[in-house]
Amino acid sequence: MFLACSRFIFLLVFLLGALVMGASLFLEYGLGFEPCLLCQIQRYFLLGLCIVNLAAFIHRPQCNGMKAYAIVSTVLALGGAGSAVRQVLLQGLAPEQLMFCQPGLGAIWLNLPLSEVVSTIYRGSDACVQTHWSVFDLRVAELSLLAFAGLTVLSGYQIIRALSYRE
Repeated sequence: MFLACSRFIFLLVFLLGALVMGASLFLEYGLGFEPCLLCQIQRYFLLGLCIVNLAAFIHRPQCNGMKAYAIVSTVLALGGAGSAVRQVLLQGLAPEQLMFCQPGLGAIWLNLPLSEVVSTIYRGSDACVQTHWSVFDLRVAELSLLAFAGLTVLSGYQIIRALSYRE
């Protein structure tokens, strides 16, 4: 029974992640909003989260495999939440504290060493603080943070269940 319930949670996390990814793609392609670097990083974390949870659902792992999938899923969700927190914090800064001209993710990745790639991305730019759309008075970055927080809770719950499971 335990493994069947864990498969359901993996499927639930995948479906919720796919829903969030669909909303993100709708905002970009349907409404024409250009994602900033932090939004792109959040998408990569979300894509990884969806892939891991779909693989876990299909794979039907035993207890140790379930722990591994749950840990990777939680790390990806925490990475996305961290990126969303940084974007929310950037939106509270004064405009003069931000970089105004930042190259794209591909140019940053090709031209800078890895240590500078991470710091450049998380330094943020003026594109990270622009608010084009909100719902219930929450901006996209705040909604993203809520989504990642929920996905982190579900993934973390999988770890707790796996650690407390006795065969």
